[in-house]
Amino acid sequence: MVKFSKELEAQLIPEWKEAFVNYCLLKKQIKKIKISRKPKPASLYPIAHHPYCGLYLFQPVRNLARTFSDKLFSSSETPEILEVRRRKSSENGDDVEEIYQTELVQLFSEEDEVKFFFARLDEELNKVNQFHKSKETEFVGRGDILKKQLDILAELKQILSDRKKRNLSGSNSHRSLDSSARNSDFSAGSPGELSETQSETSRTDEIIEALERNGVNFINSATRTKTKGGKPKMSLRVDIPDAVAGADGGGARSIATATSVLWEELVNNPRSGGGDFITRKKIQCAEKMIRKAFVELYRGLGLLKTYSSLNMIAFTKILKKFDKVSGQQASSSYLKVVKRSQFTSSDKVVRLMDEVESIFTKHFANSDRKKAMKFLRPHQQKDSHMVTFFVGLFTGCFVSLFSIYIILAHLSGIFTSGAQVSYMETVYPVFSVFALLSLHMFMYGCNLFMWKSTRINYTFIFEFSPTTALRYRDAFLMGTTFMTAVVGAMVIHLILRAAGFSANQVDTIPGVLLLIFICVLICPFDAFYRPTRFCFIRILRNIVCSPFYKVLMVDFFMADQLTSQIPLLRHLESTACYFMAQSFRTHEYNTCKNGRIYRELAYLISFSPYFWRAMQCIRRWWDESNTDHLVNMGKYVSAMVAAGVRITYARESTNLWLIAVLVSSVVATLYQLYWDFVKDWGLLNPKSKNPWLRDDLVLKNKNFYYFSIAVNLVLRVAWIETIVRFRVNHVQSHLLDFLLASLEVIRRGHWNFYRVENEHLNNVGHFRAVKTVPLPFRDMDSDD
Repeated sequence: MVKFSKELEAQLIPEWKEAFVNYCLLKKQIKKIKISRKPKPASLYPIAHHPYCGLYLFQPVRNLARTFSDKLFSSSETPEILEVRRRKSSENGDDVEEIYQTELVQLFSEEDEVKFFFARLDEELNKVNQFHKSKETEFVGRGDILKKQLDILAELKQILSDRKKRNLSGSNSHRSLDSSARNSDFSAGSPGELSETQSETSRTDEIIEALERNGVNFINSATRTKTKGGKPKMSLRVDIPDAVAGADGGGARSIATATSVLWEELVNNPRSGGGDFITRKKIQCAEKMIRKAFVELYRGLGLLKTYSSLNMIAFTKILKKFDKVSGQQASSSYLKVVKRSQFTSSDKVVRLMDEVESIFTKHFANSDRKKAMKFLRPHQQKDSHMVTFFVGLFTGCFVSLFSIYIILAHLSGIFTSGAQVSYMETVYPVFSVFALLSLHMFMYGCNLFMWKSTRINYTFIFEFSPTTALRYRDAFLMGTTFMTAVVGAMVIHLILRAAGFSANQVDTIPGVLLLIFICVLICPFDAFYRPTRFCFIRILRNIVCSPFYKVLMVDFFMADQLTSQIPLLRHLESTACYFMAQSFRTHEYNTCKNGRIYRELAYLISFSPYFWRAMQCIRRWWDESNTDHLVNMGKYVSAMVAAGVRITYARESTNLWLIAVLVSSVVATLYQLYWDFVKDWGLLNPKSKNPWLRDDLVLKNKNFYYFSIAVNLVLRVAWIETIVRFRVNHVQSHLLDFLLASLEVIRRGHWNFYRVENEHLNNVGHFRAVKTVPLPFRDMDSDD
């Protein structure tokens, strides 16, 4: 049977862990009470000479008399052992909070320990009540705002529909008014112009009245100023994105993340297209935003409901343990207080959940409750034993094929014979691309496994949909399948070469493998993890167009992965040139290597990941006005400089460039190490209770953190190899480069865990368990 402490740890909301009742602490206090109740060891005095000898001799008689009197004078009701008093506190201004304080009515033999236990129990009860009340108030406020947003949206949709009908019905009458105006000469203006002005003014008033009915107030609404044309100016702003993405909870993702629509332009410039800002497409985008906000609200209410139930069970369990240890029936009286407390007695959460269900069903699911529940309560993916089976199967196949490849490569002299240089220059880089990609996928699977094992809520951090988020078994399956396919292609390639097939035909195998990979990646059918594939493509698009897209956690996290895959990108350059120059036919590997464009592209490719990441920092600084992002940008600029200098030194090995490599690389490495340990991991805090770490740690063994710091430090200085050059021959230099590239991928996978762990702890510190979705309609004053 699983202990409740383990069950509670597995079911509680990770971001709200500190707000839950501290079950383990209360359990330890009960153990202290149990220890204090144990009889003291016998005295060394003989019984006859003991000072309390008479007490011990007549103790059985005294116990019997006490039992008889209890039975004789006891009533049917159990006497109250403790009294829980409730007082109100208004320390936080007008907000009145109820504080519970327990007093013992009957004395216990271990009075001090019992008093301390109930004092701790009162603290936990007050903590749970206060947190529940704050979150309940927050969610109720969100619900009121969303209902107002929905009313505004309904009014705008109705106005848009009515306007379309009026435009269709009034087109003929408008033409007749224009023709009569041309035949008449009025000094005050033609009837057509007056009619148009009156129509625009009435349309404006209609919109204003519709919004004001829903509580949207305008600045100086009573005395609105007017433009030169006599049309009123307004101060409400409507933010509606140009497009809203659908998969993986990406949120509003568009080149202009939110288009600020001033109603002044909407009303005052209808001829210039201002009236076209509120279109059906933008209304649909606003509807998607409100729908997503309702889903997040419902999810938060569900978490708060779970919070209440788990805490109620914890209080019940701990009080029963106290009764068992103390031999008293104290749980009944205290549980009555717990059941009357705010977190269990309040029904606002349940009523608001029912209201959200009915609203969502009516407005977003065409009154189809089953369809609405698919959005509000998405089914969690269940682990499949078939996935585990295939992971094991492909792992075994990979190990077997890799062993065969090593034997065939040794027999054919691929890594020893100088005659096989063309293989290392042309075919091997293609396979290296897939090998590094497979290794990165495997490391990502390890990350997912560790995050799940340590209860780090990575789906919330990356804003993944719980129904389509990749699990660690799926990541391992993709990685092992990919590795098996790559090694299998390498084995077939060597076998066909040894069998005497034409080199022109055999060397197309890497190209076929690359073509299959691209086809699977962009396959539109719902197979091969389509949500994950499309999410990956969308993130790559956001990275390449960094300045034009709002940067989310998953975007800059993936961009950081690319900075560790520069060798892979360089191999992709070689692969592209290999097939475009048809080197697989001519076997002239120097065709690409000696080309000027090819050599210049090496700088561009090495700079690109750092440049994209720097652009993301600029965009985040622009959105958040946080100068830390500009400092972070400097880290990537220094890395770009160091990468460019190392490439130049590899071509021109002079003392001047050697000094430049040392200076630029040392500066970039120190910059990166500081940011890794202090900013990304949150470590090296000299005032922490855990020496040179941080106060909150997910891993219980602190030695893991010290070891990880050392590993990251060693792998960060792998660039020293470019100076020392531990190389024996041309073939081994390629193998060494591949080894260093693999170590960098492993370092990045190792870095990923602590980066997400630190982000998770930041969410825990602020109790962030529900996303805040931007809403389409808001006042200009709210942005100040």
